[in-house]
Amino acid sequence: MHIPSELKPIAWSIVIGGCLSASHVSARAENREEGLEEVIVTGQLRETRQLELPTSVTVLDSTAIAARGATNLEQLLNLAPNVNFSSGASRGRFVQIRGIGERSQFIDPVNPSVGLIIDGIDFTGLGLAASTLDIGQVEILRGPQGTAYGANALAGLINMTSRAPTETTEASVAAELAEYNGRTLSAVVSGPLTERLSYRLAARNQQSDGYIDNAYLDREDTNDIDESVLRGKLRYQVGDDLQLDFTALYLDADNGYDAFSLANTRTTLSDQPGWDRQQALAGSVIARWSGDERFTLQATLSTADSDTEYGYDEDWTYVGFHPWEYSSTDNYLRDKANTSADLRLLSTEASKLFGGRSSWVAGLYYRIESEGLQRNQDFTSQYDTDNAAIYGQLRTALTDALALITGLRLEQRTAEYDDSLAVHSGNEESLWGGNVSLEYAVADSTLLYATLSRGYKAGGVNGRIISASVTNPDIDSAVFEFDTEHLLNYELGIKGGWLENRLQAQLAAFFQDRSDVQAKQSIFDPSDFSFDDFLANAAGGETVGVELELNYLASDALRLFASAGWLNAEFEGFESTAHVDARDDANSIALAPVDLDGRDVAHAPNYQFFTGAEYSFTPNLMLRLELEGKDVFYFSNSHDEKSAAYELLNGRLTYRGNRWEASLWGRNLTDEDYYIRGFYFSNAFGNNPANLYAPEPYYQFGEPRVAGVSGTYTF
Repeated sequence: MHIPSELKPIAWSIVIGGCLSASHVSARAENREEGLEEVIVTGQLRETRQLELPTSVTVLDSTAIAARGATNLEQLLNLAPNVNFSSGASRGRFVQIRGIGERSQFIDPVNPSVGLIIDGIDFTGLGLAASTLDIGQVEILRGPQGTAYGANALAGLINMTSRAPTETTEASVAAELAEYNGRTLSAVVSGPLTERLSYRLAARNQQSDGYIDNAYLDREDTNDIDESVLRGKLRYQVGDDLQLDFTALYLDADNGYDAFSLANTRTTLSDQPGWDRQQALAGSVIARWSGDERFTLQATLSTADSDTEYGYDEDWTYVGFHPWEYSSTDNYLRDKANTSADLRLLSTEASKLFGGRSSWVAGLYYRIESEGLQRNQDFTSQYDTDNAAIYGQLRTALTDALALITGLRLEQRTAEYDDSLAVHSGNEESLWGGNVSLEYAVADSTLLYATLSRGYKAGGVNGRIISASVTNPDIDSAVFEFDTEHLLNYELGIKGGWLENRLQAQLAAFFQDRSDVQAKQSIFDPSDFSFDDFLANAAGGETVGVELELNYLASDALRLFASAGWLNAEFEGFESTAHVDARDDANSIALAPVDLDGRDVAHAPNYQFFTGAEYSFTPNLMLRLELEGKDVFYFSNSHDEKSAAYELLNGRLTYRGNRWEASLWGRNLTDEDYYIRGFYFSNAFGNNPANLYAPEPYYQFGEPRVAGVSGTYTF
């Protein structure tokens, strides 16, 4: 379902006129008489109402997640404006916010641009762990989070929080059956153990054959999903002034990966299909102490250990397909572990500064991470980082309506890299970020704000290129390392609730100035006809954009919602070395540098939108319709291949009984073909002998039309 260009202005008027924030897109009928519910954001230094926060944030609660039918974070990202993802795996594990973010990881370690925190546990770069099992709230904060989170949140942060243990006993089971042999079973139980101790347990197993047919192996499950998640929580109310929250998480994902076809269809010919696996064991302790009238103490200690395995059939075919019987696979085993501690003091009314006009936050942070890689059987590497930071924020009421917020974070980072090819590198950096915001409250319902924030992303080493330079003398030592990237974000916004809080809206306009942009490049090695990736620094980049979120409770029976984003993210002064000009002879390739100055960065569509409606025919029967879409975007900074613009239609019909509910649903109802990852093979390094290795693009398809039924029973 593609909207013709002449109809897009009409479509956009529907989006903007119909409209809502994706946050809280599915509140139950019993809350509707009081208008829309209040949303509290927890992913900042203080818990703050969403409509009082001077930054762009999308908040999705548990009913929004259920209405979407999402089992993983990737199925929620399209609800937020100017947020995209790339797959190249069983799920979209790499997120881009406002055009900034990684798109893949192979040999070298990655310093992420988008942070991922789940119940206080750092899962940055490990998107398979982002299961929505029993998640109570997902917050997508856009723009640099330099004060609160530092080096791993240059573009933004995703904060996921699961539901807390309850004071009364409750339990539920849920099941789902879908096309492509999809089946999901989950259960939750919660309640008190003693007067001061309560618990919550949640478990889920999800399986699907996937939507790829492997014609060579005569199988329909080579791109399957097989994920099990178990989460346990304890809440111990030690006393009136001390609360301890314990969380433990276990994940076992054993997914297949067989997505690319020489014919650009969902039928593959791989003889050795790949996989996308992750086993993770993680936990956190969050303490809140209010025993002193001058401050409240919050402390978070977390640890996570994840083993991942990512592999694929490099030639996408079988032995004998190529004239010289070429056959190759690639495999990456990673062991990634981190431990972090965050100690935070928050002022109370008794300790406000400057005559009681300034509240404050002060904190200490420490994080260690190790990442070990084994690629196939012939290469290993080890990457260890230490981050220590001190941070603080001050909010000063200048008048009854005007407030100034200032924040600063100072961070010290050390990194050590070693590999089996005798490459050793270490670096130490002093980094800083922060924010200055001016808020103006118009009456009690409207907030105007202006924010300047600074973020940073640490530099690093290109270990693979250093190793490749031994056999390729054309590699310049200047590309062995890359510098720290910095980002200045200028943002103006308005947000509020009107019409007796039946209408909530957020509108933001921003300009982002990037310096020393870290961009992926490639160098061709003629000795084995391979490309070696590395990161280089572009001179800079500029991003201009607008984000809109609206939520309108039109009547007790009808809710309208939408979000929309417009984005123009471009390079400045950047020359790519990855474009291949021609094959000179059997042993050499000519690389033609291409000037990318002014070109859009990869995975940054110029527009995105999400809109829809929920209508209650009766108190028990509800219909939900959604329309989401994206503009075209470049798949990579190394070639000019683009996605196609697309629009997806989703629907869900739900009937609620006293203790149960059942839903009939469908995603991508018009069976639109769209792409979530793409590559381009030039005439210097073609891929398909059937067309004499002519230049061709290749695509990984998104989900086709999928329909199913789901049900929940509450005890």
